Amino acid sequence: MSVQEYLDKHMLSRKIEDAVNAAVRAKTPDPVLFISNHMKKAVSSVITKVKARQILDSRGIPTVEVELYTNKGVFRASVPCGDSTGMYEAVELRDGDKGTYLGNAVTKAVKNINEKISEALVGMDPTVQLQIDQAMIDLDKTEKKSELGANAILAVSIAACRAGAAEKEVPLYKHIADLSGKMNAILPVPAFTVISGGKHSGNSLPVQDIMILPTGAVRFEEALQMGSETYHHLKAVITEKFGANGCNVGEDGGFVPDISRQVLPLCLTILVFHIIDQRTLPLTPVREGLDIVREAIGRTGYNDKIKIGIGVAATEFCIGTKYDLEFKSPNKSGQNFKSGEDMIQMYKDLCIDYPIASIEDPFDKEDWEHSKRFCGLGLCQVVGDDLLMSNPKRIERAIHESACNSLLLKINQIGTVTEAVDVVKMAKEAHWGVVVSQRFGETNDCFIADLAVALGAGQIKAGAPCRGERVAKYNQ
Repeated sequence: MSVQEYLDKHMLSRKIEDAVNAAVRAKTPDPVLFISNHMKKAVSSVITKVKARQILDSRGIPTVEVELYTNKGVFRASVPCGDSTGMYEAVELRDGDKGTYLGNAVTKAVKNINEKISEALVGMDPTVQLQIDQAMIDLDKTEKKSELGANAILAVSIAACRAGAAEKEVPLYKHIADLSGKMNAILPVPAFTVISGGKHSGNSLPVQDIMILPTGAVRFEEALQMGSETYHHLKAVITEKFGANGCNVGEDGGFVPDISRQVLPLCLTILVFHIIDQRTLPLTPVREGLDIVREAIGRTGYNDKIKIGIGVAATEFCIGTKYDLEFKSPNKSGQNFKSGEDMIQMYKDLCIDYPIASIEDPFDKEDWEHSKRFCGLGLCQVVGDDLLMSNPKRIERAIHESACNSLLLKINQIGTVTEAVDVVKMAKEAHWGVVVSQRFGETNDCFIADLAVALGAGQIKAGAPCRGERVAKYNQ
């Protein structure tokens, strides 16, 4: 083939002429650079390579990072990791060799990306997110993505989403909004973790976390300021009451004061016993936690603008059909179980006594009946986390039974961007709230910030207003 034949076949002369004319019209001082960029834009982007590696998450546990290459750039993504994998969520693929990272290495997932997923996706248009995600789902062939690993699939899905946004020359959140078929992106209310409990801390607080929600903020910038100021006032309150050691933080930045060491004087104990219904006494650690958070809010002057949220994670202390709120106190554990009805009464009391706007997982993941009954009271937002596990079938059942009224979306529980968008649509159509959530094992990847804005989720839970991997989301 002669040079002229080659030029004619690819219409290069015409394309170059168009680029030169565009440079002249733009009166660019650097025509070579302008023509180069113009020619790049004239070429449709395709995936040319996908390369994965093992990195560490915020807890020092391995996770997957991906670089997806197109002829227009390199796009990176890393995935968060949960503390555990529920039976209804997508499966993280780990090596299981106890001699390496205690069995948590992800070299198998990395290999699946480099050898299988990359081959399947090379040549695809990064803007067709649905086709990319479906190609990986078809390649995996399992219901919970256990063959390739949800951690492998999600990392590639996010990287491809970034490549698609770059190809369209729009911000990531606008690209995701376009994928969802809606463009009314909004900034969410942040749910800041301020006190950590449950199995993630050594104190006696049975619930997993206490959060603050600056619902009265006019702008996200103002909400971030409120969260930060309250967090620092809370540090001062804790220091006064528990000493400097009480200001140690949990995995997502929440303080972990040892409220189990707070002993009430005998006379005050007797008074409290008479004032508070006996059924609520095991919640004393929760009330202590709520009290110090309320005191910190009071010091900021934002009393009417900040609400409180509780992440209960009741599955952690459910035994059969009963709840052991003292499961973290060896000398009391198992001696004073609570029924689902008792728990409902406790939550009702807390909603009366504190400005609680949201309660997450108030019952066990299989306790549909009490979840439904509590949600029906309309006292606050009732968020499904373990109850739903971002699983479409579980969400559909919860909608049908009115078992909660808000979805906690954890993207690694479902495994692709497309499926995350779909479950948010389900929740929105049911007039639910949506909380886009972090995981305990996070990276500096701030994809969920763009996701929350793009889908109009309304709320984002990314941890405390401290620690780099948490603040990265709020800053974005």
